[in-house]
Amino acid sequence: MSLPTFVTDDPFSEPGHVTLGEEAAHHMRVRRLETGVRVGLVDGSGMRGEGVLTQLAKRHAIVSVETVTAVVPPAPIHLLVPVADKDRMLWLAEKATELELASWRPVSYRRSKHVNPRGEGSTFQQKVRARMAGALEQSQGAFLPVLYPDATLEHAIAATPSGACLVMQQGGRPLFEVLMPVLAAARDRGESVPSVTLAVGPEGGFEPAELEALRAGGFVPVTLGRNVLRFETAAQSGLAAVRAMLELAADPGANAGPNADPNARANSGDPTTVAR
Repeated sequence: MSLPTFVTDDPFSEPGHVTLGEEAAHHMRVRRLETGVRVGLVDGSGMRGEGVLTQLAKRHAIVSVETVTAVVPPAPIHLLVPVADKDRMLWLAEKATELELASWRPVSYRRSKHVNPRGEGSTFQQKVRARMAGALEQSQGAFLPVLYPDATLEHAIAATPSGACLVMQQGGRPLFEVLMPVLAAARDRGESVPSVTLAVGPEGGFEPAELEALRAGGFVPVTLGRNVLRFETAAQSGLAAVRAMLELAADPGANAGPNADPNARANSGDPTTVAR
């Protein structure tokens, strides 16, 4: 049975006493935890710890951390998410965290302004962070996505990190057909698995000028099938597909059958980015 796990407010790197905030303390009381129970901690930056709950108050809790483990980061996937219906954005925030999203950047498209109620601003970002923290605890992950403030499309494109850039768009090429050759080429050159940035359009779709700006910025239109998908469906499905392809590229022998090279994973290299 897994330990009850909580996200810390601050990073930690070694055994010692870690203080958790009011929200974590509230969740502990809801779960009827008592001092002396063993719990898990994760700081959202790749550190996991285990220890004993030594104090539980109304506004804080203290855990005596006994062991700390550093988790190797996955190959990064970045998401340009549309400013859209707030409940659907919060749902997506949970699923994206479970799929080890590296960063979440909301983009205000022209059609975003017509959505009400929409998820935007610093207060909404705090709700996104809370949903992500809950998803991280449940999924036993180690990394919280980096949250960026709302941006215009131009700023989002300019801030896109190096790597493969894809935009979910009906009529694009199949995602697998576009991304797998890029990953295979990097592996053949002896390079690490590249990062991937996935852009998803707003409710109602991109304006022609927006899609053209993405193309000009190096984004390749891709699709997962013939049907039109809601933005949260496209984002979740795209993230899951990309994550599976990145894992396969990093460990080419994982699904190669009984004759797989046992040293394939050791030779695959650490996740990093390549030039766009």
